[in-house]
Amino acid sequence: MTQAATRLDVIPQSGHAGAEIRGVDLTRELAEDEIGTIRDALLKWKVVFFRDQFLDHDQHLRFSSYFGKPTPAHPLFDSTPDPDYPTIYPIFRDRFKARIANSSGYDKVRWHADVTAAVNPPFASILRAETLPPYGGDTQWSNAVAAYNGLSAPVQRLADELRAVHRFTPGDGAKPTEDYLRRVERRPLVSEHPVVRLHPETGEKALYVNPGFTQYISGVSPHESRRLLGLFFEELGRPEYTVRFKWEPGSIAFWDNRSAVHLAPSDLVTEHDRRLYRITLEGDVPVGPDGRESVALEGEPFEAV
Repeated sequence: MTQAATRLDVIPQSGHAGAEIRGVDLTRELAEDEIGTIRDALLKWKVVFFRDQFLDHDQHLRFSSYFGKPTPAHPLFDSTPDPDYPTIYPIFRDRFKARIANSSGYDKVRWHADVTAAVNPPFASILRAETLPPYGGDTQWSNAVAAYNGLSAPVQRLADELRAVHRFTPGDGAKPTEDYLRRVERRPLVSEHPVVRLHPETGEKALYVNPGFTQYISGVSPHESRRLLGLFFEELGRPEYTVRFKWEPGSIAFWDNRSAVHLAPSDLVTEHDRRLYRITLEGDVPVGPDGRESVALEGEPFEAV
């Protein structure tokens, strides 16, 4: 790879999270300094966005491979129908209906980081948009480092010592389908992670719990666990830490799963089609402030193909 001939523009989108990157064509091979600029922006802003990038599957994979190793599309669910692309996960309009019997298609969405039920959750996710409804469907991200920093010092010290159990779950009030239950039984994933994770590249502390996967805090009573998680979840969702992204065909979002959580849309009108494709990159085992690593309680690591 050679040095880039043009300078990339990194344009922040909110006070704590999100930057749009302009001046790069992701359909071609990237130069070393372009890759470095994108990675630096990702580490600083937790999620970066690109517009008007009409990639096919091969170009999506090439771009992803600059930053890490693609994992299987999803631990439980199938990749794109094309067997040549086992690392590409389709995010289509009706995907929740295969999991939740009483689903309307886009309900039960909660803040989450991807696949934190695994002992080594993905380092990053790269999502590209192909077909979108005429309105609705924005995705939001929140900076989990800013959320940790927003806690008072005594609560930070408490959080530094805690650990929590993560697993796949359909959520309160949801009725899982038989297919969903069979898949979870066939590949159970349950892990205990530190409530505060040290970022392996920046050294920052990130609040590492999320309503989508975190079940309870270890070593405390159920009542205390609910109260503490409620406090941490509320902090993660504070508007000042978030950025909201309006998708367009050709849009790409690339986020750091170690320091950000995201919220899928719940305002979609189901008669309109919506098609996006995601690649996740292999992650490492989280480490807490005390140096203790996460532990797999059930299942194997989520490794690259």
